[in-house]
Amino acid sequence: MRYLLIALVGICLAACGTRVPYTDLLKEEYDLTEYNMKKVQFYTSTTIKLQKSKTTGSQGTTSDGTLVTTSNSQEERVIIPPATKCIFEKFGENGEVFIRFEVGAGKVLKYALRQNQTNGKYYLVANWKADKGGEVTYGNETYYADSESGNAYLMVVVKKLKRNKRKDRVVKGIKV
Repeated sequence: MRYLLIALVGICLAACGTRVPYTDLLKEEYDLTEYNMKKVQFYTSTTIKLQKSKTTGSQGTTSDGTLVTTSNSQEERVIIPPATKCIFEKFGENGEVFIRFEVGAGKVLKYALRQNQTNGKYYLVANWKADKGGEVTYGNETYYADSESGNAYLMVVVKKLKRNKRKDRVVKGIKV
């Protein structure tokens, strides 16, 4: 009974995968062509926060001569938590990877290798502006990612399966 329990625990541990960064080495090792990439489940490494805001205002007077200033602000945020499941959409012209997070037109984000980094991870691509953050297009609208989102990279689950078959036989011997 004890051996059965140890075997079950071993099987469970062997079946669990670990999340690792998606890299070119991984792409080559698993022969991840565009067709194969569509079968891979991707994950985000950290929270991605996208935000857009619009402010409007006007000035005028009321019928009794009071000066009035009105301002309206509208803010929309898209939050993608860490370990969110996402799928491959397509490759870009320069090897970028477009990843889809939800159904809808343009609901993809671009990831690419960073220059001067040797870890090979694919990070979120944005046009970084000092005062607003990283400008990205999501859902065909312009959003700004916060600085923490710039550290988000793609991850995949890798399982190492090792199957051993063993057949034991105890020989009792031959009696004369």
